[in-house]
Amino acid sequence: MTIRGMHHVQLAAPKGSEPLLREFYEGVLGLEEVPKPPELAKRGGVWFRGEGVEVHLGIEDDFRPARKAHPAFLVDDLDLYAAQTPDEFLPGYRRIYLSDPVGNRIELLQPV
Repeated sequence: MTIRGMHHVQLAAPKGSEPLLREFYEGVLGLEEVPKPPELAKRGGVWFRGEGVEVHLGIEDDFRPARKAHPAFLVDDLDLYAAQTPDEFLPGYRRIYLSDPVGNRIELLQPV
């Protein structure tokens, strides 16, 4: 077996949070919503896609955001998102962390 890439990252979200998720993942991060297959759409949640990345947000009844687990997205202009000063602890990158509207941790990285 050879891993050839990653299809998507799955994050959890509470019931009814889809409008907030759309505002953040589309409006802030610039990802495009992807229609879910009909059988999966019945479960709620929302999927997004961008250049080389796909994020699925599934509804979890007893939702609690993960404290450490997170996707890390490469961006070309970190300053568009940086309300805080980026750190440079990861050699070759400037990075910041932010949270989506339901508390999922998101890392944004810009190569230096």
